[in-house]
Amino acid sequence: MYSISNPYRGVGLDQNAGIEPGELVVDPRAACTLFDQCPHRDTTPLRAADDLAADLGIAAISVKDERTRMGLGSFKALGAAFAIAKQAARAMTDRTVCPVDQALVGETFVCASAGNHGLSLAAGARIFGAKAVVYLSETVPESFADRLRGDGAQVVRAGAVYEDSMAAAQQAADVAGWQLLSDSSWLGYKDPARDVMEGYLIMTAEVAEQMTAPPSHVLLQAGVGGLAAASTAAVRHYWGADPVVIVVEPEAAPALIESIERGRPVATNGSVSSMGRLDCKEPSHLALSYLAREADFFVTLSDQEVAATLPSLDSVGLGTTPSGAAGLSVLFYAQGHFGLNPSSHVLAYLTETGV
Repeated sequence: MYSISNPYRGVGLDQNAGIEPGELVVDPRAACTLFDQCPHRDTTPLRAADDLAADLGIAAISVKDERTRMGLGSFKALGAAFAIAKQAARAMTDRTVCPVDQALVGETFVCASAGNHGLSLAAGARIFGAKAVVYLSETVPESFADRLRGDGAQVVRAGAVYEDSMAAAQQAADVAGWQLLSDSSWLGYKDPARDVMEGYLIMTAEVAEQMTAPPSHVLLQAGVGGLAAASTAAVRHYWGADPVVIVVEPEAAPALIESIERGRPVATNGSVSSMGRLDCKEPSHLALSYLAREADFFVTLSDQEVAATLPSLDSVGLGTTPSGAAGLSVLFYAQGHFGLNPSSHVLAYLTETGV
């Protein structure tokens, strides 16, 4: 485990850091109101991991369990699908008569995906009558491609790694006039990613109703940083500056921590990580900017360190993938770090099913 204390906490990155300007939506109320209208709306459980907390010498661990979210098995069901629903709501408001399943007829949404973002986009497009095209790199299993096709998406293979498929999706959007819906942001691109991250606020809004007291520490795994930034925003909205926010990345994809160390967004290099959904080599600008101001610590874990924790998590009913476990895995190596002590109450997110 490698960790740094955030030197920009409370201040943020310099305005001349080469970062796309803009702010996140940080108030969850509008997102929750729209989500309440969804016929497939659900609330995922907050699980008390008492045995694990006792083993690790802390008072309590609360785990937001996203493994069953809306039948997609991941928190990302709240992301791309939410952004599409937000657009559909605007379209339906502008028309006198508009059935839900025709709200976005004629639109095509395109993205690159290393996992669950594509499923969310495909589901959202199908519900509102749009088309979905998902670009996958060679590293994404064919079984995932089949799941996307089963939800009505067109699947296109492009490139050896996620960044290659992302470039191909951008090019296709430009040529065909499709809507690129990414969960990341960069220079010249931010509004769609901001809508995706707004959907992620819903998780912590639910947690705020499920917890009887604020957490002392919050563990958040990160790829481009969308989940981590949105969850941090909601944590600050409900509980202020006191909870210690710890952002966790793969050692092979330290996009956020290296950007914080250099004071600007940077592209990183590394081998392919077993934490495939977090294996992103460049940060989202909106996420990086917000986390630089509001997160307390940045951490990287190796594939081996995370793999070593999976049996223990599985034994207490928290089985998941390396990506889903990354936040919780920090606790196995955190003795003496981050101000954790026997009275700490940790909030963590189990972000996807292991199936």
